[in-house]
Amino acid sequence: MDKIILEGMEFFAYHGVQPEERTLGQRFILDVELLLDLRPAGISDDLDRTVNYGRVFETVQSIVCGRSYRLIEALAEAVAKELLEQFPADQVKVRVKKPQAPVPGRFAWLAVEITRGKYGL
Repeated sequence: MDKIILEGMEFFAYHGVQPEERTLGQRFILDVELLLDLRPAGISDDLDRTVNYGRVFETVQSIVCGRSYRLIEALAEAVAKELLEQFPADQVKVRVKKPQAPVPGRFAWLAVEITRGKYGL
């Protein structure tokens, strides 16, 4: 299956279990993959036969910045659901990275990754 990939989308938002996360906010980094057949777009060179990357970015941004979630798992589910509803992808993969998670120790980021499909994939 072919993929459209948006990697490293950064947003400032207010997600987390801890009260300070929901009031001070922090950076979140999202990666998404949309799996679909890109052959029609590749053959026709027609934007209407593929997914507009700018619209995907705007959709993800509206969800990440639109409301607060306690869990990044819930945020990932909301993003996956909306992408599957708005775009002609058969399956989506969503990774939500939290580089400033309130966990003692050094790390680049903590994350969740989910894969969801339109047809129970």
